[in-house]
Amino acid sequence: MLGTYSYHQIIKKTVVAFGTLFNNIYIKHVDEAGNDNSLIKVPIAYGPIQKFLARVEQKPDSRKRVAITLPRMSFELSSIQYDASRKVSTMQSFSATRKEGNQVKVFMPVPYNLGIQLSIVAKYNDDMLQIIEQILPYFQPHFNLTIDLASSIGEKRDIPMIIDNIQMNDNYESGFDERRLLIYTINFTAKTFMFGPVADSSDGLIKKVQVDYYSNTDRVNASRQLRYVVTPRALKDYNNDATTTLVESINEDKTIFEITNGSLLTAESYIQIGDEVMFIKSINNNTITVIRSENNTSAEPHYEGDIINALTVEDDEMIEFGDDFGFNEDTFDFGDGRIFSTTKNTDV
Repeated sequence: MLGTYSYHQIIKKTVVAFGTLFNNIYIKHVDEAGNDNSLIKVPIAYGPIQKFLARVEQKPDSRKRVAITLPRMSFELSSIQYDASRKVSTMQSFSATRKEGNQVKVFMPVPYNLGIQLSIVAKYNDDMLQIIEQILPYFQPHFNLTIDLASSIGEKRDIPMIIDNIQMNDNYESGFDERRLLIYTINFTAKTFMFGPVADSSDGLIKKVQVDYYSNTDRVNASRQLRYVVTPRALKDYNNDATTTLVESINEDKTIFEITNGSLLTAESYIQIGDEVMFIKSINNNTITVIRSENNTSAEPHYEGDIINALTVEDDEMIEFGDDFGFNEDTFDFGDGRIFSTTKNTDV
């Protein structure tokens, strides 16, 4: 199971989406008369804050540009932690549609919390406060971002970005020849989900369950007594086989009526006329006796010449992923003590 390649870029998408929240932060400087003097967009980049601090603190060289301009923001992924409070059943699944249009079975994603740090470095306190006040009002304490977590199945989810705490540091303890640095660090939690591999189709779904019962728990010496087999049963017609037709019109209550050829149908099986499914109790030549409105369908009038579709094993094989289905049950009596081999798919 482990080792099946799958990469939805969920962590990358979440971190990138987080960074885009802050790519339009500005600071404004005014002169003594209150007139706008400058409007500066605050740059943001991914990386540890230490990297930017090192560039700020390096000595300027007359042959090079100034080390770095302030204010500046950086963000980085700081932690990944499983979130047990959002856990769902490990076997729960849902139906999804791939880009190609085919239905696939997808297991529920696993909840994880991503810790992300946003660091802000500024020289002046007013610059820092301008930046902070453009961020905090949007988080109460979370802000939802819609992220395409699994693009192959179009699975988009709202991911809350939650502010955990804010740490403030005023690095002003050095000498007068050192630059002053205001550093605010805001810690966020992104409540995202991790998806596993997405199947290329619904192939591999369980289509048959087989249970053998023995006379006691010693399977080597015990006699096998019973086999119980369950397979999916189609609740509607899929292949439009047009098995036969109605000879007469029937209302919603009629349960005995004539068909064109009764030999093409089997007693104790299902048929579909229009949208209504019926169960055949018995067949006498071309006269059938049925139970109406089976499989949660409604009884409705049908008319002479209407097509009758038989629900057969061919329809069972064509059940579409995500459709409701019933069960075919078969029981076999044994007394041979043999064991079914799953590798050979036969009794040994």
